[in-house]
Amino acid sequence: MKLNSQVADLLLSADSKALATFGPNNINVVPVSTIRIVDGGIWLMNYFFNKTAENILSNPYVSLVGWRGFDGYQIKGHVLYITEGPKFNDAKKWVEENLKDRVLKGLLILSPEEIYDISPNST
Repeated sequence: MKLNSQVADLLLSADSKALATFGPNNINVVPVSTIRIVDGGIWLMNYFFNKTAENILSNPYVSLVGWRGFDGYQIKGHVLYITEGPKFNDAKKWVEENLKDRVLKGLLILSPEEIYDISPNST
């Protein structure tokens, strides 16, 4: 499923973002600080995920929510967790250039499968 520009723009400019996982560590929800949208996938940078990474390795189905004010979207889908290779290296280079105080531990690539408008006035 492809993200439309309205969903992509809101995610990139969201006041807050949270990622929910489920696995050996039960339900886990964490704030997400850095995302990029690359080739239709949502790239989430892992700087601090511990339980989240363990859950994803066991169960790659996740839910990402981003909101700005009262407008927001929930995106559900499968995530690929990588710690090496060309995409990881691209993400690592981007982090080194843009967020010099962060160290990338892993890259989550979320492939959207379901998108829900969570705004109060959505139908």
